[in-house]
Amino acid sequence: MSSKKAALFGPYILVWFALLMLTGVTVAVAGMRLGNLSVLTAILVATVKSSLVLHYFMHLKDESIVFKAMLGLAIFTIAAIMLLTFVDFSFR
Repeated sequence: MSSKKAALFGPYILVWFALLMLTGVTVAVAGMRLGNLSVLTAILVATVKSSLVLHYFMHLKDESIVFKAMLGLAIFTIAAIMLLTFVDFSFR
């Protein structure tokens, strides 16, 4: 592989390794007894992994600001729904 191709694929390989490491963290945390923190930890790791996929593999970093704002609004709506669901469930 030429150095030009290696420079082109370098960030993707690093992101792939980061995703593998974060998957390992998810598996390791699933085996621990963290109580209520296990769900929060799983959601945080999944958020980091999804942001890496969105930015690098789905090329969100190259999109216009309007597209990024619409995606941010959708993510905010989903996060609000999840938060309200957890709050409702915890007070039953």
